[in-house]
Amino acid sequence: MKTSRAVLTALASLTALGVLTACGSGDAAIDAAEPEAKKAANGINLSPEQNRVHTPKVDALAAQLPEAVRKRGTLILGVSATSNPPLAFHATDDKTLIGVEVDLATLVADALGLKPEFNPVSWENLFVGLDSGKYDAVFSNVTVTEERKDKYDFATYRLDDLAFEAKKGSGWKVKGPEDVAGKAIAVGSGTNQEKILVDWSAQNEKAGRKPVDIKYYQNTSDYYLALQSGRIDGYLGPNPVAAYHVLSAGQTEIVGKFSGAGAGLQGKIAATTKKDSGLVAAYAAAIDHIVENGTYAQVLKRWGLDSEAVTKSEINPPGLPRTKN
Repeated sequence: MKTSRAVLTALASLTALGVLTACGSGDAAIDAAEPEAKKAANGINLSPEQNRVHTPKVDALAAQLPEAVRKRGTLILGVSATSNPPLAFHATDDKTLIGVEVDLATLVADALGLKPEFNPVSWENLFVGLDSGKYDAVFSNVTVTEERKDKYDFATYRLDDLAFEAKKGSGWKVKGPEDVAGKAIAVGSGTNQEKILVDWSAQNEKAGRKPVDIKYYQNTSDYYLALQSGRIDGYLGPNPVAAYHVLSAGQTEIVGKFSGAGAGLQGKIAATTKKDSGLVAAYAAAIDHIVENGTYAQVLKRWGLDSEAVTKSEINPPGLPRTKN
């Protein structure tokens, strides 16, 4: 990902103000980065030398790992290459991965006595990597869903909220399915927000209202260009990145916010591993440890995501309901 002066300034502002909430991925319609403009502002370190929060190895936690992983000494992790601030993005060298997901995964690896090895790939290839056994885990804003639980095990580490973003001054508010009937809404393919939007569209049709005109684009910047040009009415994506874009670009506004798991259930973001890999209990125990020793809170505060904190990691909790055929 590229980073612009406007984005860097916004990140500093967001952290200082504590505005960012929840989780997600997305980017503004942002110009290519100017290397000389990439400077840390107001104490926000965007350089490759992150001075990350670390925690010592805990032998009792490491003992919960499968022997092969312990002997290898590394935790091989998948992360989305298209994630954006403050989740996972590139530092000022345009190579080094930084962000809240990277920091939390590093803490988990620390507690387990392992060296984290990050592999940035496309969203769909995160799951291909898990299926093939290439990755020990994915830390990449993955929401727990009932369908995903068929194939994967989860250890939760953040709350999950989504946001509808519209052109600034739209005067539009989204409180439920009826508010998006007949609207052109962009959403990422294969995401939990897509499932919610598809479900809302079906509810609208059942109620005699127009369905949602769901739009898909290749890159997140394309969503925002479409929004500014009026080709779409809104974009449904993860809330923290929506909040980030609102302040960094100054062209949009959040018109509705919802749990990433839909009505009646708070969505949860989780470390994701192949089902029955023998790793999920160790992840959950490591997350509980960093919550208890305070390093977890330090990381969330650093990236302005205090409101996403959990008090305990849950293994395979209730997730986003299955999509009805």
